[in-house]
Amino acid sequence: MQINLSGHHVEITDALRNYVNEKMSRLERHFDKVGNINAILTVENVRHKAEATVHLNGHDIFAEAINTDENMYAAIDALADKLDRQVKKYKEKITNHLHNKHNNDFTIEEM
Repeated sequence: MQINLSGHHVEITDALRNYVNEKMSRLERHFDKVGNINAILTVENVRHKAEATVHLNGHDIFAEAINTDENMYAAIDALADKLDRQVKKYKEKITNHLHNKHNNDFTIEEM
């Protein structure tokens, strides 16, 4: 998994980079085929915004989180939680479709 991290009006320190890497590595626990992640951290007055696009196998997931408490780490936490929920939902959708695809292969004689 490759993480591309950029900042708008904020300097990306090693501590921020390590924190983002740590939080985004949680996504691989749920779905093995995470390609790369493009994350952008932005500061606008007192708003700290974290947004990311996760490229999965054949699907892209986008999420953003805004924190007004002047804390970028809280915005990154909220972003990681949102992406975690979306990846779980996507994985369930794929497994349900594959499971239903194999169960729907019946003939008229079986009815």
